[in-house]
Amino acid sequence: MSGFEFNKLMAAFLTAALFAMVVGVVSEMVYEPEHLEQNAYVIEGVEQSGAAEAPAEIPFPVALASADPKAGAKVFARCTACHDDSKGGPNKVGPELWSVVGRPIASADGFAYSAALQGLGGEWTFDKLDHFLTKPSDFAPGTKMSFAGLSKVEDRAAVIAYLNSQSDNPQPLPEAPAADAPAEGEAAAPSADGEAAPAAEAPASAG
Repeated sequence: MSGFEFNKLMAAFLTAALFAMVVGVVSEMVYEPEHLEQNAYVIEGVEQSGAAEAPAEIPFPVALASADPKAGAKVFARCTACHDDSKGGPNKVGPELWSVVGRPIASADGFAYSAALQGLGGEWTFDKLDHFLTKPSDFAPGTKMSFAGLSKVEDRAAVIAYLNSQSDNPQPLPEAPAADAPAEGEAAAPSADGEAAPAAEAPASAG
């Protein structure tokens, strides 16, 4: 093969290779698929991309108004290693909790409370018990109670309702606030039956 013929062959090969490359680039530009931000069709039961907003937590007064003391007793079963809730029951690792709702904080006879709880003052109200059971170390920094807390508002409401029932004189449970509660200074609309919710039973650990 002469040098001229070889040059012609190489030129033809390079031309074909260049043509194939150009065709490939043009094809990608023309046929590049469009990626959708979201699926065009939503399939039930299949998680879609994008973070969904978590449902808002029920306000504690609403959860307390409908709390089931029997459910609270089951939650309180976790607390029985450290607390007794029977009338005249003993202090254990933690103070006895009979009639704890409404009694002064750090007032169980014979129990050595931490300085953190002794310095709080006041009584164990429903709201204070809710805050304490959410995370004891935040409510009373320095407390000896090592319990991490109850993250679910329904569990806290149920256990407080149960503890409230463990008393000779249970406290009346507050009514749930109306969905369209009036602004401060306005008169609140009466409830449908005009009566407070019945007292519930409750388990928890406080003091």
